[in-house]
Amino acid sequence: MKSIGFTTSISVEIIYSAGFKPVDLNNIFITDKNAAKLIEQAENDGFPRNTCSWIKGIYSAVLNSEDIDTVISVVEGDCSNARALSEVLNLKGIKCIPFSYPNSRNYQALKAEMDKLCREFNTSFEQAIYIKKQLDLIRKRLAYIDELTWKHNKVSGFENHIWQVSSSDFEGDYRAFGEKLEKEIAVIEKREPFSERVRLGYIGVPPINSDLYDLVEEMGARIVYNEVQRQFTMADGIDIDDLVEVYRIFTYPYDLYGRIRDIKNQIEIRKIDGIIHYTQAFCFRGIEDIVLRKELDVPILTLEGDRPGTVDPRSRLRIESFIDMLT
Repeated sequence: MKSIGFTTSISVEIIYSAGFKPVDLNNIFITDKNAAKLIEQAENDGFPRNTCSWIKGIYSAVLNSEDIDTVISVVEGDCSNARALSEVLNLKGIKCIPFSYPNSRNYQALKAEMDKLCREFNTSFEQAIYIKKQLDLIRKRLAYIDELTWKHNKVSGFENHIWQVSSSDFEGDYRAFGEKLEKEIAVIEKREPFSERVRLGYIGVPPINSDLYDLVEEMGARIVYNEVQRQFTMADGIDIDDLVEVYRIFTYPYDLYGRIRDIKNQIEIRKIDGIIHYTQAFCFRGIEDIVLRKELDVPILTLEGDRPGTVDPRSRLRIESFIDMLT
């Protein structure tokens, strides 16, 4: 089965309906045993050191892949460097298909972008909606995993993160993914609940540091809300039959204030004591911290990550102090 890579969440329904395997390139990069070397490889090829590590990691992950020769590059609604990345990949012989989430959230503009993907992959909205109905059965179970996290307190912050973030491509095989999820749920339901002192929310792009969630739990807190990861599950669009509308209410690619409304709602529902706002070094989204601090009514700790690895000692100390403050 041919693999189609993509740089951030897009309508995987379209890819699956065309008979292809969707591959979230972020997941391929960050789960690589030598993720740091992928960044070095990109820098050796000329990428500046002050470029986001995710962009460099995606670049090398594509070049090192044996079965990805086509990438959907989200040039509006995600990373400001995605367009330049696609130009370099084109130079290396990788076919890049541009896709844009219109900043206006205009329905017809988004539909035109999704129509373009359907034509590119020789499929249709009708076929994609058929796949959506199957994926939504899995998304409902992911919503249950999320509920088991914040309501029943049986899921760790990392487990919540990894299951939800993996739904961006369902690991390339949604049937196998669904079966694995059911087995995991059966195990989780038998657990004793967590009893942490502090309940935290995590907002911003998924972390590049591998031990953040475990570190938080070692310090007597737990992350019970992963903002962007939850959005990747399209949980708010499960009961919507209109595929365009599902990706129009997806908050991540659009303006910050749509995200803020969602975050505020989740803070209240989940009884969150404080927020960790993760920003990636050299990413424009770090500027959004100014607005988030003004708009959110809970304490916020802003952390910046750069390269794959564990949380650095300074950030570790800041996390510990933040949790102690909330106790």
